[in-house]
Amino acid sequence: MNTKIASAITIIVAVTLSTADITGSGHDFSQYSWAESEICKPCHTPHNANETVATPLWNHQLTTATYTLYAGLSDSSDIQQPGIMSRLCLSCHDGTVAVDSYATNIGSHYITGDALISTDLSNDHPIGIKWEHQGGNVSCFNCHDVAPGGDLFSSELPFYEDARIECMTCHEPHNKENIPGMLRISNTGSALCLYCHNPQ
Repeated sequence: MNTKIASAITIIVAVTLSTADITGSGHDFSQYSWAESEICKPCHTPHNANETVATPLWNHQLTTATYTLYAGLSDSSDIQQPGIMSRLCLSCHDGTVAVDSYATNIGSHYITGDALISTDLSNDHPIGIKWEHQGGNVSCFNCHDVAPGGDLFSSELPFYEDARIECMTCHEPHNKENIPGMLRISNTGSALCLYCHNPQ
């Protein structure tokens, strides 16, 4: 088979599968007038994407907020401001950028309620922290380090940018299978937590 045709088929299948997952999910904005009946457009675009973002064809305005970080770790010396794979999420969920601020739109619809995380992350699971099996009493058999933007659809829990935990380590933004939370795997019986926090 011609390699160009094979590549085109692969792209069509991947887009179809990811659209099928997001349709009807919490990130399916097609029901809102500001999304122009589009599912993908508020986050992605085939043209004029943000070149500073590794995630494919990013279309949404990025947050520039500085966050109050989790401080409950005995060794928090290597915690940093959230990386890009968290900032993509926080660009809506911190409440500093309107959900409809994409492409050339200056939006006016902001997240509210439980979906609003704010810029105070002090009471949330740490993100921007390098996973080095803190305390020596946990082990992560299943997690793996990926390049920024990589393994977005992986069922495993990926780390990003020098083995850092980010929002997308636990959440998959196109996944409606484990709602609530759009989690990568179900947290029934604390399964998601125990995926990494596995006492020896």
